[in-house]
Order: sequence, then C-alpha cells, then structure tokens
Amino acid sequence: MSMLENIVERIKAGGDITPEEAVSLLKGGEQEALHEAAHAVTEHFKPDHFDFCAIINARSGRCSENCKWCAQSAHWSTGCETYGWIGTETCVAEAQKAEANGVGRIAIVTAGRGQSPAQVDEICAALRAMRAGCGLSLCASLGLVSRDDLKKLWDAGLRRIHCNMETAPSRFKTLCTTHTVEEKLATIRAARELGFEVCSGGIIGMGETDEELVEFGFALKEIGPDSIPVNILHAIPGTPLGDSPRLPIGRILDAVAILRLINPKTPLRFAGGRRDLTDEEAARCVYVGMNAGIQGPLLTTPGSDYADDRQLAKNAGYAVTRSLA
Repeated sequence: MSMLENIVERIKAGGDITPEEAVSLLKGGEQEALHEAAHAVTEHFKPDHFDFCAIINARSGRCSENCKWCAQSAHWSTGCETYGWIGTETCVAEAQKAEANGVGRIAIVTAGRGQSPAQVDEICAALRAMRAGCGLSLCASLGLVSRDDLKKLWDAGLRRIHCNMETAPSRFKTLCTTHTVEEKLATIRAARELGFEVCSGGIIGMGETDEELVEFGFALKEIGPDSIPVNILHAIPGTPLGDSPRLPIGRILDAVAILRLINPKTPLRFAGGRRDLTDEEAARCVYVGMNAGIQGPLLTTPGSDYADDRQLAKNAGYAVTRSLA
C-alpha cells in the first residue's frame, strides 16, 4: 500500500494526516493522485445535501483595518461602494429573497473591526425581524465580537458566527497589522462557549507556501469549525495584493485536496473567487472536496448564480438544501 493509500484508509477509519505528510503530498508532484485521494475521502464522508447560504452586505467600506486583500479597507483606494447600516427592513427583504432562491441560511455581514453598542442593538433588531419574517437559519460576520455582545446576539436568535482565520497564523501578521490572530481566536472561543456554531476559513492565493497552506489547514482543524469558506483571491486593484496573478486551477485543487484531507468531515464552502472559475473548474473542485457554497451577491466581488450552483451540486450527486418548485 502506498503512503497516500495508507493516509486515505487512516482518515476513513477516523485517524488524521500529519502536517509532515500533508507538506510531502503538496511537494510530491503527483497532483492527480492527491486529488483522487481527497475525492475518496470526500465520498466516504459525503453529506446528503450540498449546503447553500447567502450573505447581506449590511454596512460597506470605510473599514479601519489594513487587510491587504480587502477592497473595503479605508487604507486603500479601491473605489469600493461605501454605505452605513442598511436597516432592518432591507435585511428582512434580502433574507426573503434568498429564501425564495432556495438557500437555507443567511448571514448579516458588516465592514469594520467590530460593533459599537448601538450597532449591536441594530443588528439584534434585524435578527429578531428576520426570524419572524423568514425560515432561514441566521449567521453573522461582524469582525471581533465580545462575549457580552455575543450573548445579546444569541438572545436575538443568532446561532452561527463567522470569523475567518484568513491564512496561516504565522503569515497573517504580514497581511494585516491592525488586529491579530489571537483576537480572532478570542471571538471564536467565546462563541463556542455560548453554544454558537462557527464558520471559519480564509483565502488561498495570497502567496502562501506549501508549509503555510498546511499550517492554515491545521489551524482550522484545531478550531473545529462547522463550515470552512474557501475564498480564492480575486485581486482588487488599489489593494497591496491588487497585482497578484490568478491562482492556477491546479494549485486551487491542491489546496482543496489538502484542506479536505486535514478536515475530512467539515463542509468546504465556495466563497469569493467562485465566479472566476469556469463551470468545469468548479465541478472539479466539487469532485475533490467542495460541498457547500455561498450563493447570490457577495461583498465587493461577483457571486455565484443560484441556479448554476444548484445544478453543479446535483450533477455531483448531492441534493440541495432547499429546492425550488
């Protein structure tokens, strides 16, 4: 039995790949074998449904943080659309629209390091109205959130919190200096203690090495998220990463494969950069390990089409979470 076959059988039996093995697979030059191994693990733990969610860009731009990839940072000149809180009625309307398009979860997303007390109250009011006005599960991506504010959000009906690790912890400080990995982990730990589900992933294509990609995968494994959004860098002119080349599809598939082998049961979710893929490339990502997605409009980059991605999931043998009549 080859090393790769041994790893696959170990993972299927409930064991783990090691960091050293994962790095060796990335450097081994046998891409097709790596992708097939990840496919075997994906099929073994395959859920019945391809989980779809949607997001609401509820406050855009003018962010104080200096994340080098982000169009919404006030540190860069990107021409990003900027606006304040969109209001409860708009949140409810967007949730109802997403529900009509067959998704099962909606997330309120706000630009900024965190939320003021008044902003938390606004979000809580929107969450209560969304609970009353639609049947979707509720998520939010609100930056760094204190335990007290998380408790208020829980009481308003929020059950999942999103806080991306973004990249390998050792690399993060080269991409953002206005907040830290430890601050992210503090939000995630507090959310876990209160009973929240956690959505945490990041961005591939920001110059990470093989070792850093593996480090990123194991950092996520330690968190144990309920969902891992996988963004593929869509370079935004005006940001420090604005001239980054498009990540080759082979590297994208390698990253999906390694994330799947390290996190065999966790949904890997198409996020930013999905629309930069051809349908054939996206289908290959699903084959290797992607089994969830964000549908509809994203934040500052194009989102996926509702009907196209439902068909993509069906073609791979998944049911969709909610299907249209």
